[in-house]
Amino acid sequence: MLSIIVTHYKSPVALKLCLKSIAEILTDTTHEVFVSDSEAQRETKEILRHDFPGAQYLPHADNVGYARLVNAGLERAKGDFILVMNADTVLTKDAIQTLLRHLNEHPDIGMVGPRLEYMNGKHQPSCFRYYAPMTILARRTPYGKTAAGKRELDRFLMRDVIKEPVAEMPPLPVDWLMGSVLLVRKKAAGAVGPMDTRYFMYMEDVDWCRRFWEAKWKVVWVPQARIVHVHGKASKKRGPMLDMFFNKLSRIHFRSAIRYFRKFGIAVPRYGV
Repeated sequence: MLSIIVTHYKSPVALKLCLKSIAEILTDTTHEVFVSDSEAQRETKEILRHDFPGAQYLPHADNVGYARLVNAGLERAKGDFILVMNADTVLTKDAIQTLLRHLNEHPDIGMVGPRLEYMNGKHQPSCFRYYAPMTILARRTPYGKTAAGKRELDRFLMRDVIKEPVAEMPPLPVDWLMGSVLLVRKKAAGAVGPMDTRYFMYMEDVDWCRRFWEAKWKVVWVPQARIVHVHGKASKKRGPMLDMFFNKLSRIHFRSAIRYFRKFGIAVPRYGV
């Protein structure tokens, strides 16, 4: 069985699209669905009761952060495979079957992720090399416009490997996958442990993937599986210099990065390509 954890925060329209895609695409796959809801609102409960009564509702009164939402579903999941999805993602035909098939064919892989696309069909980067301290500066300050900053971003974004047409690329072992959509083997997740709740937002996925690798479970990007991500770049609303200091999400990202480097150190391992 497949267990699906949909993480949600005040986006009911997106949630309905996400759950509708699950119901329409996974008709031949035995599955259970959990909606883990942060700062739960009555509207969400009513949507599930009227339109998706089979989904199990996990409401949280406060805004508890991504890791706690995922962990609430992990605690209850009964499937051999667990799909973690943000509510702003939409399944496409055969995407999950492609990911499941790859896990079944490769027992040493603990986690896979799909190719993500924006609503306009443009590729969204979703697999990366590990952060170095300078990566944060390259992404959040004018340093990213310098030659050295551009080289750091190229390394981080795997631009030496990720080439168009992305859909025709083979599966690749990568350092980490964006947490928007992850399919994990329950056995591996049990061995690695839940997401680290010391991160409120950002870096939980980096941390989790790193722990998968350290536990000898591979992390693989499978671009043949396509999932649509309705993604608003909320953490970049100002210029690059002001961004880190005045944008709340950017400040959260910066604090999460500090926690990550305190936990793992500043050395940058290389597990993927």
